[in-house]
Amino acid sequence: MASIVQPSPTFPALHLRRSSLIRPPSSVRFPLKCNAADPYKFDGGNSAGFHLLTGDTVPASFSRSRLEDSIYQNTTRLRIFSGTANPILAQEISCYLGLELGKIKIKRFADGEIYVQLQESVRGCDVFLVQPTCPPANENLMELLVMIDACRRASAKTITAVIPYFGYARADRKTQGRESIAAKLVANLITQSGADRVLACDLHSGQSMGYFDIPVDHVYGQPVILDYLASKAISSEDLVVVSPDVGGVARARAFAKKLSDAPLAIVDKRRHGHNVAEVMNLIGDVKGKVAIMVDDMIDTAGTISKGAALLHQEGAREVYACTTHAVFSPPAISRLSSGLFQEVIITNTIPLSEQNYFPQLTVLSVANLLGETIWRVHDDCSGAIEPFSTLGID
Repeated sequence: MASIVQPSPTFPALHLRRSSLIRPPSSVRFPLKCNAADPYKFDGGNSAGFHLLTGDTVPASFSRSRLEDSIYQNTTRLRIFSGTANPILAQEISCYLGLELGKIKIKRFADGEIYVQLQESVRGCDVFLVQPTCPPANENLMELLVMIDACRRASAKTITAVIPYFGYARADRKTQGRESIAAKLVANLITQSGADRVLACDLHSGQSMGYFDIPVDHVYGQPVILDYLASKAISSEDLVVVSPDVGGVARARAFAKKLSDAPLAIVDKRRHGHNVAEVMNLIGDVKGKVAIMVDDMIDTAGTISKGAALLHQEGAREVYACTTHAVFSPPAISRLSSGLFQEVIITNTIPLSEQNYFPQLTVLSVANLLGETIWRVHDDCSGAIEPFSTLGID
């Protein structure tokens, strides 16, 4: 069966020093017990309002738990809301921060229009909206824009769009005449809808940050994968990091440097059309070694599966596939589960349906990574967390 590695509340997967972790302030005195397995309800309910209590006693009708919840809700200015794209990841992020997800109502009308209503006050709050623009990309993107607009009209102090997976990122330049640059268009839509900041994970290309006219915090999911690989008993002398194409060489080189400066190999390919790739040859030596293929995303798995077949032909002992974003468009599952890979390691930036799990799949969580970044943004601290900033990709 596929394995799912849950995040640890102490953030050990990133080998951070305890002194470097910034915890929520002491004003948050009532830690919440959060069960990430509980289903997230989008219709929400009525949130407890602030009650002014006088005298030395609390009315009997006002239970202590309700009093704690009321004080808690009014001593923190950090609010996290989730769209319908990846509520489980949003729940894990809120658990890491010791918060409850904000109550929000999201529904579709009969004609497909999206309705959003916040079920609690966000006036003067720092609001973080967790919504990857994964498939269906257009539906989730529009939902994010409506959520941003709802927060803006509710007088939120700041609005940060937390986009674990940024759709349309591959349309970041013109490769032929009369093409659109959809990444810039989507960046304009997010900016004009009222977002003050964007938090993204592993953008397809670094220049996408320049498309936004607002600050962008770009974090990398590779440290989570690197830590998982470090836990496996693989000799550094047997490792070789492989880039599935020339465009991913910088990413693979940074990845190899973190793996005891492992050697690098490159798969040379030529693409004849969208989502169609043909492998040509291999640059580097992989004979008798454990090959780790690194990419930012797997869509149809055409590139990485043909690359894995070439690695086996060149004598690789085992092949691992590592990626942050598992788009998994058909026929990706059949290609990845065909026996070419010893293990396919992904993160949960994009939710997976049950039918997309297969035995070689391992899912790692980036909730601690995003949660720590959210807290640093909220607390006006540096977001340059050492294990992420030293990857040297951008």
